[in-house]
Amino acid sequence: MDHPENSDSTALDPLLADWLLGLRSQSVEAVIILGPQWLDSGATRRVVAVYPPVLRVAAEALAQSDAFGPAWTASGAPLVAWQHLAKSAFDEGNRWRRLCLGHGFQSLVRVEFGLPGGRAFECFLFSSCAFHDRTDAVGVVWSVMNIWPQLRRSIVEAEGLLSPRERQCLALTFDGLTAREVAERIGCSERTVNYHLANAMAKLGVDNKLAAVQRACWLGAL
Repeated sequence: MDHPENSDSTALDPLLADWLLGLRSQSVEAVIILGPQWLDSGATRRVVAVYPPVLRVAAEALAQSDAFGPAWTASGAPLVAWQHLAKSAFDEGNRWRRLCLGHGFQSLVRVEFGLPGGRAFECFLFSSCAFHDRTDAVGVVWSVMNIWPQLRRSIVEAEGLLSPRERQCLALTFDGLTAREVAERIGCSERTVNYHLANAMAKLGVDNKLAAVQRACWLGAL
């Protein structure tokens, strides 16, 4: 099964728009969410969602850069960070900074949500104000933490990699249930459970249930 390099975040637009409306008092006007590539075992990232859509090019440039990438993570950097976009804005590897500055943004706040295997979702919020210290970013970080559970559920639903039944069967398998026990729990035949698990394994590019559960967790689909 083929998967797009980047998800279509259109289904998330109303949620993101409403969220940013609530952050207007802090001049936060844009969000970019990055996540791991579907079937890439490396550290490459993809654009999961971006709002407003006019920032798509900047989001792609950010995903392809090494900003906040493996070197950042390996250094023991914090899960929450804020920066002035003008810093190192004209380095070749910081094209995304120039693009964001061109849209009038001065500061960003980044919050990382870890996944198994050293991968993560990264949520970047952009403000037209220049934050002077960490206290300026606290309200933004608090908002990200509060909405993330809803955002993550919406991301999984919007991307549609796994059907709800496939996710349910994988989740119960993760809990240690056999196919027969899963069938009893959800009210279907064991054959149907194995069918859903086989479909999930094919979509995730693995050949056993344990690997399917691991990869689903790695992608944030469970």
